[in-house]
Amino acid sequence: MSDAEEQTLARVALTWLTEPGTRSVHHLVEEHGPVGALDLLLDGGGSDDSLRATVAARRAERDPRAVAAEALARTDRLGARVVVPTDDEWPARVGELRDLRLPDARRRVDRETAPPLCFWVRGSWPLGEAFERSVAVVGARAATAYGNHVATELGYGLAERGWTVVSGGAFGIDAAAHRGALTAGGLTVAVLACGVDRPYPMGNAALFDRIADTGLLVSEWMPGAEPLKPRFLVRNRVIAAGTWGTVLVEAAARSGATQTARRALALARRTMVVPGPVTSAMSVGAHEMLREEPETRLVTGLAHVLEEVGRIGELAPMPRGPERPVDLLDDDARAIVEALPRRGTVGVDVLAARAGVGLRTALRKLSMLEELALVVRRDDGYALVPPPRRTGRADTGTVR
Repeated sequence: MSDAEEQTLARVALTWLTEPGTRSVHHLVEEHGPVGALDLLLDGGGSDDSLRATVAARRAERDPRAVAAEALARTDRLGARVVVPTDDEWPARVGELRDLRLPDARRRVDRETAPPLCFWVRGSWPLGEAFERSVAVVGARAATAYGNHVATELGYGLAERGWTVVSGGAFGIDAAAHRGALTAGGLTVAVLACGVDRPYPMGNAALFDRIADTGLLVSEWMPGAEPLKPRFLVRNRVIAAGTWGTVLVEAAARSGATQTARRALALARRTMVVPGPVTSAMSVGAHEMLREEPETRLVTGLAHVLEEVGRIGELAPMPRGPERPVDLLDDDARAIVEALPRRGTVGVDVLAARAGVGLRTALRKLSMLEELALVVRRDDGYALVPPPRRTGRADTGTVR
């Protein structure tokens, strides 16, 4: 076995011995290397009592190196691969997790946020290249029709413009964002909380197959690993760290998606929130993010997202209503239009006085307004041209 293969085996064994993100293991690997860290732990070393107890329990179950060797063999049979930090395709931005410290971190998943030891990857794209120009779109599993529509549009638009769409493969917002990107023929990455051979939820199995064919399935857990509840929050730190920014589309009061957004904020990533109806329970968490976190940005569509994560030149246009002919008039012409009665006609002398302009100016502007079909000259003065009548059911006045 080569030195590189031995180090990869050690990283896989360490991942099985302890859950990804464990800071004490990360420090040991930085200090002793993966092989040295594994040997130290298997000899009962390490300064963390909890870690030593975990290692002892796992080691009593099976030999970690044998488990790792089986996992690597299974990875080969799947046509997947293990990616480690020394590989060219390692996504460098996840290394910033070493500095992630979450405020009021009481739970283990909020404290153990160290960088990954390795990734399992299904798909042909280089992992680092896929993450290089990427945006995360996350939100509620029990998404509303509104949320699904917004996520699909964002996924499609981002992919169409060459951005990788990253999410977690769950029902609701995640799946909508992935499908939008796939429909656009773009690249999408699903970061999983279980083995890359074990699609969860099963209802998205066909979606995972499509992603594996044209994008990437990524996990920190070896093939066959179960989707245990804490792993979803552990997984979310990778989504936040690996991307340029995170868009929260919908989230209930207690939502894993808001945890992804808070990790993105703590990592100084662009963190965006799509507002929703104030009457929707699926908007509560998103709106609380906007209220509580001043660094979050409200976005209402693709243009806003591109402005946040894009380079110079990708600025959102200022929102404005449809342009009307009167918007192009100068002050005198506009004053004359405003002085005309909504119904009936008025003489030019009276009109000039109402508009506060000279008679010659009034005549000159009225001639221009006639050419623009905004006013009409009658025998007894001038009148506004009535707006065109609407046609169809709306004119009937019938309530259905």
